[in-house]
Amino acid sequence: MFNDVRAVLFDLDGTLIDSAPDLGAAADRMRVERGLSSFPLDHYRHMAGAGARGMLGIAFNMTPDHPDFPLMREEFFRNYESCMTERTYAFDGVAELIERLHAQGLAWGVVTNKSARFTDPLTRGMPLFATAAAVVSGDTTPHAKPHPAPLLEAARRMGVSPAHCIYVGDDERDIIAGHAAGMRTVAAQYGYLGDHVDTANWGAHATVHSPLQVLSLLSDLQSAKQA
Repeated sequence: MFNDVRAVLFDLDGTLIDSAPDLGAAADRMRVERGLSSFPLDHYRHMAGAGARGMLGIAFNMTPDHPDFPLMREEFFRNYESCMTERTYAFDGVAELIERLHAQGLAWGVVTNKSARFTDPLTRGMPLFATAAAVVSGDTTPHAKPHPAPLLEAARRMGVSPAHCIYVGDDERDIIAGHAAGMRTVAAQYGYLGDHVDTANWGAHATVHSPLQVLSLLSDLQSAKQA
């Protein structure tokens, strides 16, 4: 089923980029403007992958069922839009990984649950994404991950069969979506997860502890094919 890898797809936040500083800053600004003390970034980092829900949960102990949540979420979104590329950066090794994938003639792309409202300006504003063959957001298709639809849409845009794709992500829903799409899956341990999350329970085909380890996986697959 997983012959010839021709494309590598990635989740965005926590896999390719560290957006926690800007996400945390957007929520912390809300705290400070309400006369509350500022939190350090470490308070926010582990929940960065949960977006507004995670950031408002840390900043105000607020859950989505709170009556003020929709208004607070929109305020958070506006704050984030104003600063989303100020402190965000690619994880160490990601730029080299992308360069080497491109040099090898492998297509690559992004599948994120971040809405296009944020994904599009962010990816346009970072040179890292200039060679991406597909960027699919959480609202690009009728379903977000863990549904396979976004991954299948990315494969369609790249003109690559899902069976020839690898999907790399730092959340269990990424692995669920990858399996459902018929792709080989890789759990990224280096982002926001740390040692407190056991990715072994996710059922990924492999786990990497640094971005460049993805290249080693591709090399192993190529060697197995030739054996």
